[in-house]
Amino acid sequence: MDPLTVLRDYTTRGEVERISRLPGSPDEFLFGDEYRFPCTIETAYRAKQGGLYTLESLVFFLNNSHLKHTDYLQQARANRLQIVSLPDRKPLLDYLQGKINSTDAIQPVLKPAIEEYRPEDPGLFNKRPRAETDGKGSPENQINSENHPGIDWIVLIRVLEKPLKDREAILECRNKNFQHVIAMANKRDEERNVAEKENLQTPNRGIKRAFEEKGFGKNLGIDIGGKYSKQKDGLKGNSRLSSALNTGLKCNSSSVGEGVPIILVPSAFQTLLNMYNVKEFLEDGVYHAPDAKVKEMPKKPECITIQRKSGRDRAGLTFEVRDKPSALSPNDWSRVVAVFVLGKEWQFKDWPFKDHAEIFNKILGFYIRFEDDSVESAKSVRQWNVKIISISKHKRHQDKPAAMEIWDKLDGYMRARRSSSTF
Repeated sequence: MDPLTVLRDYTTRGEVERISRLPGSPDEFLFGDEYRFPCTIETAYRAKQGGLYTLESLVFFLNNSHLKHTDYLQQARANRLQIVSLPDRKPLLDYLQGKINSTDAIQPVLKPAIEEYRPEDPGLFNKRPRAETDGKGSPENQINSENHPGIDWIVLIRVLEKPLKDREAILECRNKNFQHVIAMANKRDEERNVAEKENLQTPNRGIKRAFEEKGFGKNLGIDIGGKYSKQKDGLKGNSRLSSALNTGLKCNSSSVGEGVPIILVPSAFQTLLNMYNVKEFLEDGVYHAPDAKVKEMPKKPECITIQRKSGRDRAGLTFEVRDKPSALSPNDWSRVVAVFVLGKEWQFKDWPFKDHAEIFNKILGFYIRFEDDSVESAKSVRQWNVKIISISKHKRHQDKPAAMEIWDKLDGYMRARRSSSTF
């Protein structure tokens, strides 16, 4: 008999008081004069939080089931016993009291041919009574003799064994639940599918309009619809096209594309993120100091387009990056989704908002800092509703996780604003 079945049998018969610790052996429970089990043996009843309840914890729970759950918790903790959780309390009690016959929480028990070994049980040895022993010793000696050819010794050994681990127990993580990992993976898949669907429904109109406005297609002999013609300075034109794509598209006061969300960066040169290095950081997850990028981009662009990459080698949403808020029209302000702050009040001068609370209620704020900078450098920022992103001065492998954290926050913000936004 397994301990859970014996415990249920005694409970339904109203004989729980006959369960006691074995005299001289406090580590074992004695069920009347019939059975005895180790106190810490695991029963077949599995908790909803994972793991099997021990016999000791179930006996203690039965004896204290009349208490309030909070009082029971205190008593169990005081005795350093495994606690029966609140969700398990009622179904477990119903099963032990015989109100229900089965529950999914019970693990199947593989019963051996001989359920338990009792040396004094004559039925184990072909029903031979103890009086028939030939005087060669105790029953233990009789087991080792060859006078009982009908005994299956392998079964007997297995009955006497106490399994510590099986293949399921080895894989078992007590009190652990990996549902949150599955939920995160499903959420990522949903976000990727939504982004891919939006890309198919909303072509990249921003780059197309920029090519039309700046005359790239006309100068290079390129038809935006997909046709192209030969031109003598084709190589030169291709060089211009490559330069335009690498450095970012310059824009005038009009937007790069109608409905394209806008990200604002500081116009100051002495800042960690500005127009010189924002594209490489957000698109590729690689940070370079602005002064190192000035040589590659002698003239600061008025506007840069960046791609939110979704999936491997797939273009995602297009964003427009600017650093001159004063040049934005009311329609442009409705497309602003994020701003990288300096931590200085003058950055928000002449903004169409009454205070910081309104700004960061409508626009997602980020503050980039080096992880070893003093706390004082971000003292004013900590009073705003702004996400602080820390990067390392030397560990470039940490850049991509920082960029991904920005995109994750921005994705969630844009999904929340989708019903009322103009992008």
